[in-house]
Amino acid sequence: MAVTNLACRECGTAYELTAQYVCHKCFGPLEVKYDHSALADDVASLRRRITSGPQNIWRYVDFLPLVDGQPGPSAKILSRVGLPAGCTPLVRADRLAERLGLKEVWVKNDAHNPTHSFKDRVVSVAAARARELGFDTLACASTGNLANAVAAAAAALGMPSYVFIPSDLEEQKILATGVYGTNLVKVKGNYDDVNRLCTEVSGEQDSWAFVNVNMRPYYSEGSKTLAYEIAEQLGFRTPDRVVAPIASGSLYTKIAKGFDEWRELGLIEGDAPAMNGAQALGCSPVATAYAEGTDVCRPVKPDTIAKSLAIGNPADGPYALDLARRTGGAIDSVSDEEVRAGIRLLATTTGIFTETAGGVTVAVLRKLAERGDIDRSERVVAVITGEGLKTLECARGTFEAWQIEPSTDSFEAARERLVVAA
Repeated sequence: MAVTNLACRECGTAYELTAQYVCHKCFGPLEVKYDHSALADDVASLRRRITSGPQNIWRYVDFLPLVDGQPGPSAKILSRVGLPAGCTPLVRADRLAERLGLKEVWVKNDAHNPTHSFKDRVVSVAAARARELGFDTLACASTGNLANAVAAAAAALGMPSYVFIPSDLEEQKILATGVYGTNLVKVKGNYDDVNRLCTEVSGEQDSWAFVNVNMRPYYSEGSKTLAYEIAEQLGFRTPDRVVAPIASGSLYTKIAKGFDEWRELGLIEGDAPAMNGAQALGCSPVATAYAEGTDVCRPVKPDTIAKSLAIGNPADGPYALDLARRTGGAIDSVSDEEVRAGIRLLATTTGIFTETAGGVTVAVLRKLAERGDIDRSERVVAVITGEGLKTLECARGTFEAWQIEPSTDSFEAARERLVVAA
């Protein structure tokens, strides 16, 4: 069993592997600790076990926080429980690279998950650990994608669920949550208000596993599987640079943790990638702190179309700042218009339609390229975390459609006008 205990990220105090998320001594966040020393003895065998594993995140069960999970057969058992998340495409984006003046760009398209976002990864891990701990209900505070993932996972596992969301969430995400039969709670306020409420409720409902509150240390570990997959898909090598969105900062920091774990074991080759974080200007406390050279992320009231990133008081903000600085990356923000342009740029060069969070990522990638921050020799991976059908409104006004009479003359006349206009 590789997982050993929980520990405070600030003071290091160790805790048992129970449903807790904050240190009793210094109130720092807790994270999962492992002992991977036994895996280092035969890296070749470990690689074979991974590549022959199930086509989902449970091929990486050795690196996930399940107490009852054991290598080999248990991965196959876990892969048949609930929804199969992970093993999403890593697409070489040569036309996007050419447009940006770069040599090699890859797009990790995590919209290819059961509910079309990376949240299926973290929920799969949280739900598996919640079942180990004996919880009977799944719950969450969400900006949208997590709501979809928790509602769907609970339905697949036959568990009741409660999903708390801001009342002004995009309609597509609300519909794609309620359809699974969850108890959908719309809160009058922003995500930070929702999260505070869920923290209070989690203290009163002993049988509820709030995936991103009392189960947060386990839940966040699911994001590491993005790094594992990227490295495996690149032939067990690290990329030179990763550009990923930042909401709470958990995804961004856990991707780096995944690369670090495999590098320490000698499972992959290459240096630690430079980590670039991406935020929307209307909710950019981490990017602002980075620009100001401070370690303090001052809370903000979100005002952006990128609602899935609209966390004004990011829990992992300080750790995201440290990561960007020590890896030679950066954290940038982009306007809503740049976000829309990023969505369009990705769609027209790769055929991948992303939600607003992906538009933030691509817009920051373009900013880095234009600024000359990326060397032409670098292999760059842009992480796309969700499907564009979740935020359809943001595509409005970015293109025109022809309207013609049902005749070839009308078609040719319209085509001539458009050619001249172009």
